Parts: sequence; structure tokens; C-alpha cells
Amino acid sequence: MNYRTLALLSVTIALAIGSTGFQPATWQSKFVTESNGKLIYAPDAKGDQLPDFSKVGYHKGEVEIPDVAVVRTIAPPATGEAQELLQSAIDEVAKMPLNNKGFRGAILLKKGTYRIPGKINIGTGGIVLRGEGTDEQGTILVASGKGQRTLLNISGSSATVEIKGTKVAIADAYIPVGSFSFQLENASGFKAGDPIVLLRPGTDKWINELKMDQIEEKSGTKQWKAKEYDLKFERVITKIEENKIWIDQPVVMAMQKEYGGGSVNRILDNRISENGIENMLILSDYTSETDEDHGWYAIAFQNSRDGWVRNVVAKYFGNGCVTMTGSSKYITVTDSKCLEAKSVITGGRRYSFNISGQMCLVMNCETTEGRHDYVTSSRVCGPNVFYNCKASKTHADIGPHHRWCVGTLYDNVTTDGEINVQDRGNSGSGHGWAGANQVLWNCKVKKAAVQKPWVSANNWCIGLTGEKATGRFKDRMDGEWEGLNQPGLQPASLFMAQKYQSKK
Repeated sequence: MNYRTLALLSVTIALAIGSTGFQPATWQSKFVTESNGKLIYAPDAKGDQLPDFSKVGYHKGEVEIPDVAVVRTIAPPATGEAQELLQSAIDEVAKMPLNNKGFRGAILLKKGTYRIPGKINIGTGGIVLRGEGTDEQGTILVASGKGQRTLLNISGSSATVEIKGTKVAIADAYIPVGSFSFQLENASGFKAGDPIVLLRPGTDKWINELKMDQIEEKSGTKQWKAKEYDLKFERVITKIEENKIWIDQPVVMAMQKEYGGGSVNRILDNRISENGIENMLILSDYTSETDEDHGWYAIAFQNSRDGWVRNVVAKYFGNGCVTMTGSSKYITVTDSKCLEAKSVITGGRRYSFNISGQMCLVMNCETTEGRHDYVTSSRVCGPNVFYNCKASKTHADIGPHHRWCVGTLYDNVTTDGEINVQDRGNSGSGHGWAGANQVLWNCKVKKAAVQKPWVSANNWCIGLTGEKATGRFKDRMDGEWEGLNQPGLQPASLFMAQKYQSKK
């Protein structure tokens, strides 16, 4: 039977099934239902609901990643290293003016191998590095020789500056998760379009009731300190009416007067923007399966916004493909792979795709041999999203890694290992409660633990296929579990449904 015949037979069967009225069983979550393309959320008694994750990634996902015009083309050297050649091309383009779309231009790296013994730095916005393919016949960058480093560094000189004298306290006693508006004590110093920081302070009372000053001690354990847990969520004001303001991203951690309330102040955003890495294979030299003295990350974003990585394959690095540091935001990583990591399999290694920034998106990605493949680090301020990603041959778990990461969606993530959102206790130096207001939606796992912190947050596990695990501590409360091993969850993707609604 040829392909055309098989395709026609499949269509015939599908039509026959449809004519009988038979449909696979579907169900919807009690937390959010969909009707005619509209999502209807069901808040709990406090008003908390699933956050809207739709406006993450490059320009909030409202603008397609562009194909930037080539302004410089280089070919690999016939012999020797390519670091000076590539860095010189970047420095040359950095001197070009920005066009009206914020770009200086793309540098096309022709097919071949570029050996780089050190690192490459992009410190100016509007520069794109583009290769000619991700296979052995394409463009290959090699972190050659020894030295634990990130090969491609997209890094501005600074991120934000808080404008002195603009801080105003929040008036509401409680702002629920998922909210887009709240009252200030005085909004007269703000206007629509202002970039702001929404501060959720760390307090001794909160740390104590979260029991994170009571972590079982071992060598190196650090109890949580309130001054280290001021969470700063970057937002933009979209509307003001008297003392009420609306913001462009949801509140992803409840603002509670009993735990110090919160405040808003204006900021200046100094990040570089419009940088991309695309269509290339990036390798690291290594001497053994457990080599620690070689390329560590392929790509890093720091003090950067509205950037991207697409169609990149990274192999043999000690840690991962892409890391988005805490000073990055609105970064998209898509259609990329992190394969065959080389390092000791232990802590601090093999974080394949790592988000520490805000409003970042990792989608359509794949990993092998990682530990924490789709991961966030400590005190990460969401929303952030991992969507339609796969991990295999895993050595640890996916999820928030430690110390109160807030507001992440794991949507249609498939792994042969675990996804966990739990109290990690004295793991590491006292990781404690790893995640707050995390959502697992339609994921497939070997097993998962999703638990609820003692106070001030929840976690949701909806439509999971796999085993429900007890986690490290059996006495921790369950998060909100719904539809375990029940196929047919609709919408199949919360992220895509939210994106569809946001564009209507």
C-alpha cells in the first residue's frame, strides 16, 4: 500500500467515524473552561486563578521572529581558529546604525567549521548570527580546547534602574493570583506606558510561616532570610483610573498585606534588544564523558530583552544549550536541541534550557542526557513558559529547581523522567520550596510530585499522564490535581488557547 492510498484510507476512516457520531472522550478543567474560543476562569475563595501565560517570549509573542537582512557574510578559515574573524565581524556590525525596526543586520556564517578557543560577545542590540544548517554539512561553531565558559554571550552593560522617589505602596489588602489590576495609595505619579517594578517583599513572618527558617540542617544549609526574598516583577502600566492601575502581565504571586503588602515604582530599562542566534550546530570539544574543563553553555542572554534562539542544535556542553539569566526578559528559544551533555552527573550541571529571567518562552525543544532539562532557578519572577518540549535519557527532574520560583507553565512537556514541584528541603544549600503558582498542563512523565506550599501559593497539575509521586516529604500537602491519567483534556494546550484568546 503506497502513501497516497494510505492517506486516502485514513481520511475515509475518519469520515466514517465522524458520520457515526463517535468522538474520543474529552473533558475540561474545573479551573478554566473553553467555549467558542473564550476561556472562562474559576477563581478560588480568595480570588486566585490560573494566570494568563500568553504574553511571553519575543515581543510578548505579538510579533513574529523576523528574518533580518544580511549585512555581513563570513566564511570559515581554511585553517586555524575563527574567534577573531567572528568577533571582528560582530564589532563591525555593532558600529552600524539601527534601522527603523531596531536592527543593525544579520551576520551570515557560511557552511563550515568555526573553532573558537574562547568566547564570543555581542554587547550591542540589533545583531543576529545566522548559520546555514544544523547538520554536519551546515554551519558548525566549536567551543574548542579547554576552559569552562559560555561560547556565545548576548549581554548588555546593565538591565534596569529604579527611579528614586517614585515608590508607592499598594492599597489592597490582597491581590489575587491572575489579577491585572489593583489600587495604589496614590497613582498620581504614574501614567499609562510606564515600565514599573511590582515589589512583593520578603518578610520574617512569611519565611517563618513557610517554614523556610526551619530547614533541617546539614553541612552548608542556609536558612532563608527575608531580605533575600524581595521579588521584583517587571510590568508596564496599561491604564489608570484615579488610584487604580492596570498592568500588561498578571500578578503571579498574591500580594498580601499580612506579609508586607507590596509597592510599585518606575524603572528605566537599559537592556539591549533584537539579538538572535539561528540555524547552526554548536559543539564543545571534550576529552571524556565526565570532562569538566570545556564548553559549559552554548548561548547566554544577560541584560537583554526581545531576543531569540531558533533552530540551533547544541551538543556535548557540560551544562546546556541556552541560559536566560535573571536580567533577561521576553526571550524566545524555539525549535532547538540540547544533546549528549558531557560532564559529571551531579549538581550544577546539565541544565539544558534554563530560565532565570521574566516572560521567557522555550518551545518545541528537545533534550537528551540532561539533569534538569527545562528548569528555572531561584526566585524567578514569572510568568515563564515551557511548551511542547521533550526530554529523554534524563538523569534528574524537570521543574522549578529551588527557592521559590514563581509563575511557570509546563504545557505538553514529555519526559521519560520526572517533573516535580515540591519542598526540596535541605537539598543543595537549602533549596526548600522550589516553586509557587506553577502549572503543569497535559504533560507526560514517568512520575511527578506537585505539592502546595504551607502558605501564600498553590500549584496545579492538570491532565497529567504518569505516576503520582509522594515527593521528598510525605507530609506535604498536595497541590491541585485534576484528571490524572485521563486523556482528552481540552483545550489540549492552555498556552495556545490563551494566546488565541489574547489575539481576539
